[in-house]
Amino acid sequence: MLEGVLARLVAVGRRLRRLERRELAAFGRWIQHTGNLLHLTVLVAVPLLIGLVTLISNALAELSFLLFPPLASGAYTLFSDPEGRYASPWKFTVGLVVGACCGWAALRLPVSLLADTAVVSPTSAALSIFLTGAATWLLDVEEPAAFSTALLVLVTDDASPEAYVTSVAVFGALVAGVFTLWRSWFYERRAQYLYDTAQGDDHVLVPMRGDHEAAERTALFGATLAAAHDAGKVVLLGMVDDGDLDDAGDTADDPATTRAAAERLEATARTVRTRAGVPCEVVVARGAPVPTTVQTATNANCDLVVTPYEEERGLLSPFVRGVFDSRFDAVAFRSTTGRRRWKRVLVTVARPGDTAHAMLDFAARLVGPSGTLSVCTCIDAEVERRGAESRLADLAETVDVDVETRVARSRVTEFIGANAGGYDLLVVGSSGDRSKASRFLSPPTFERLRDVDCDVAVVDRGRP
Repeated sequence: MLEGVLARLVAVGRRLRRLERRELAAFGRWIQHTGNLLHLTVLVAVPLLIGLVTLISNALAELSFLLFPPLASGAYTLFSDPEGRYASPWKFTVGLVVGACCGWAALRLPVSLLADTAVVSPTSAALSIFLTGAATWLLDVEEPAAFSTALLVLVTDDASPEAYVTSVAVFGALVAGVFTLWRSWFYERRAQYLYDTAQGDDHVLVPMRGDHEAAERTALFGATLAAAHDAGKVVLLGMVDDGDLDDAGDTADDPATTRAAAERLEATARTVRTRAGVPCEVVVARGAPVPTTVQTATNANCDLVVTPYEEERGLLSPFVRGVFDSRFDAVAFRSTTGRRRWKRVLVTVARPGDTAHAMLDFAARLVGPSGTLSVCTCIDAEVERRGAESRLADLAETVDVDVETRVARSRVTEFIGANAGGYDLLVVGSSGDRSKASRFLSPPTFERLRDVDCDVAVVDRGRP
């Protein structure tokens, strides 16, 4: 009985660990959306910064709590839009100080003495806003929170405006410094920390299936992806089944078919090593295609499978679907032009996410610093354009090559049909993140692109 209880506890523990891994993977993919990352940062960074300022202000009695509102709003402006118009640490700090100085000046100018006995002089309030607007405009340090400091200095105690201005300068610089470090060391390097493909997907397994020339071009495509990383390598997988061995009269101990397959693969491996400059290994295995591919990728420590594109009755072949359903990132490559270099690449994205980042990362590896990389999304109405442009800009910032962003008001297949001929390669997603009902109602884009005048790569992120 005790053994049964322990076995059930072990099983529950295993299920909890699997659930934890799935939840962590889901969170990792959620935070890869730049918008989600910024919202989470605002929820964490701004409260921590204001808490730090509060801690210091409690130790220094002369600091006014009126310092907090402009710092909180200014910090939110910085962290919520780190590439926006007001995301300059210098302008943020100087703007706050200029606003406080203008409010201080409004208190001291003789015109303020004409005011009535109100708690806050209307003349001083109007004058402080006027001076702030004029000064920030002339100095090119426009900052919304500057108007807060300009007004709040008017309600400080008569003896403390100078201290208020000083505290605005000190703590404004503190917030700006934290933002600068966060933006430089994390946000601008978020691809390195958050996106798996930026660090991984450099050990590439290529199942050598179908036509030999198409398979060789697929191997060179995978090798080009691997070559972008110093640790890149390629593993060529040849598969033989028991029927091949029986037809050749081979035995399991010394199959001539296996040796012949290895020799063919080795010839391709030499081509890969010469053209791509990456290590290339050869593996010949027996068994069912999908399980054998997955097991070989595991044994060879590969994290990306690049397979020739295959169709069956107008749909993806069972083999490609099986690879896409595995835990490995995968690319199905269809060679239509015979190219062995891809320097003009078009990436089409439907929505932000880990698949979009993977597609852009792979494309950047292919084009390098001298190629042309375009990323496009299609919209249904003009009102969607600004949001689409912002999403594409967030994607483009995560790679180290120049990226052209394009927002087209048309159907994606129509846009591709009109523009794909100007590129060497089209990169599309596998729609693996869409529901079955959605894929039934609207077939994936790649299944409607049989006549595209360039090579096509279909990218699928692995299942956790």
